[in-house]
Amino acid sequence: MPAGDRALWASALYAGLRRGELQALRWEDVDLDHGVIRVERSFDQKAGPIEPKSGAGRRRVPLAKPLRAELSAHRLRQCERGEGLCLGNGERAFAPGAASRRAREAWKEQGLEPIGLHECRHTYAAHMIAAGVNAKALSAYMGHSSITITLDRYGHLMPGSEAEAAGLLEDYLARECEGS
Repeated sequence: MPAGDRALWASALYAGLRRGELQALRWEDVDLDHGVIRVERSFDQKAGPIEPKSGAGRRRVPLAKPLRAELSAHRLRQCERGEGLCLGNGERAFAPGAASRRAREAWKEQGLEPIGLHECRHTYAAHMIAAGVNAKALSAYMGHSSITITLDRYGHLMPGSEAEAAGLLEDYLARECEGS
């Protein structure tokens, strides 16, 4: 897989950005020092750069160390430019079809089941939930206009069974009764 594609797929997997957000991502929106991506715009195949669909689409997404490292290396490879679009050739947005085709070929060579950019977004959400990120924060990082969208889409991945909930309540009540 070409080095630039590694940065693209790492951004999809570790930041959960939508395809259009990945296409529109500029280096000025990536703060490697403070570990954050500022999502400021998206990309439409016909119109080019556009405003996010909603106010929630404009957001800050934390940079995990693996993504930070990949983007740092990618920026060094683009050192003569270092500005403009982060993913792609710096001036034009990457072609999603071509990037997906190259990824499918690379993954098949490694015996891996290929996934698309949108599935990477779901993988990001699943990893954030497994890591213990609360639903409200995840909703903001995903750019959902409402936490309801996050809960409807990913609620089945969130911890908490009836037995676990009963145990938590019982433990709380026991502590409160001891303190009285």
